[in-house]
Amino acid sequence: MSEPTNGKAGHVEEIHWPSLVAAISSISSVGIAIGLGLPLLSIILEKRGIPSTLIGLNTAMAGVAAMAAAPVTTKLAHKYGVAPTMMWAVVLSALSAVGFYYAQAFWMWFPLRLVFHGATTTLFILSEFWINAASPPSKRGFVLGIYATVLSLGFAAGPLLFSLLGSEGVLPFLVGACAILIAAVPIFIARDESPVLEEKPELHFMRYVFLVPTATAAVFVFGAVEAGGLSLFPIYATRSGFGESQAALLLTMMGVGNVVFQIPLGLLSDRIPDKRPLLFVMACMGLVGSLALPWLVTNWIVLAALLLFWGGCVSGLYTVGLSHLGSRLHGPDLAAANAAFVFCYAVGTVAGPQTIGTAIDLAGTNGFAWAIACFFGLYVLLSGIRLLFLGNRA
Repeated sequence: MSEPTNGKAGHVEEIHWPSLVAAISSISSVGIAIGLGLPLLSIILEKRGIPSTLIGLNTAMAGVAAMAAAPVTTKLAHKYGVAPTMMWAVVLSALSAVGFYYAQAFWMWFPLRLVFHGATTTLFILSEFWINAASPPSKRGFVLGIYATVLSLGFAAGPLLFSLLGSEGVLPFLVGACAILIAAVPIFIARDESPVLEEKPELHFMRYVFLVPTATAAVFVFGAVEAGGLSLFPIYATRSGFGESQAALLLTMMGVGNVVFQIPLGLLSDRIPDKRPLLFVMACMGLVGSLALPWLVTNWIVLAALLLFWGGCVSGLYTVGLSHLGSRLHGPDLAAANAAFVFCYAVGTVAGPQTIGTAIDLAGTNGFAWAIACFFGLYVLLSGIRLLFLGNRA
């Protein structure tokens, strides 16, 4: 299916800073809460003697919740408005964050996970739609680079808070809930600046998954590699002979690459009307980097340098893919496609750890690298074919 383009429709060249500050700051405070909550909840379940398999199953509810919330978010925003829907999502996620402390029965954590991650998924979808809608076409990549950078810093601040607060008592839960509630402040202040969805999307939700396949496939690969890579890289590194502290530092290098490269990649994408070649090049670099892992894993310094650039390429798939989405669609179609974008990311976060973990079991330690290479290779094949043979179809 060919992609509609929006040209300049609905955009002006001025940056709507109140809107952008509201959307970026609100979702970044949610990022802090998620970064705090993920290790906090796992540690508490571990202390309660819950088996690792069940902890993983409970954590996987995040992806299930995201896939469930994505199709209904646009409908809610159309019916109640973007800002009001985000405000309700803030309240639900904050209440469920505190609910984990008071829910002593393990089974109660499953519906709490669904509510918490469903609400935060709604916040992500509408924040990214708001950012895309408020960004002028010539500066969209730059703005999305700022968004990705600030969000990455928010996710990094969460574990730091956890190291300071620990897992005892209600305090870490209250801090997480307060971080989420702070997100309501900029949303409320800029509520009159939020985009309006006067019409329903023209297509069924799943059609938007395939309407801009270059973007949705990119974020699927990003989700798979990010979730699978981050969760299983410590196993790969320790089995390859590194200590736990060395493995943690290597993960930090990936995180640094994630932060450092977002704005430069965003600026570069602004100079390229068609973002697809940039996405293709980043995927090729990701493929080469993953294939090189088994040969470079014996040298910590070289591996750290590789992971710095590799982390930037991986995370760039999200930023540039989102920019590509905004350059092709607008209005309710952009909102629905943004929901499909997050849906594909959620599918990737579920598929990635399972695929990479299975590959390690079947092929040994290097199965980690081969599985990641397969994800990148499939995207290189898809995007390369579309670039070569389908012209302006995305």
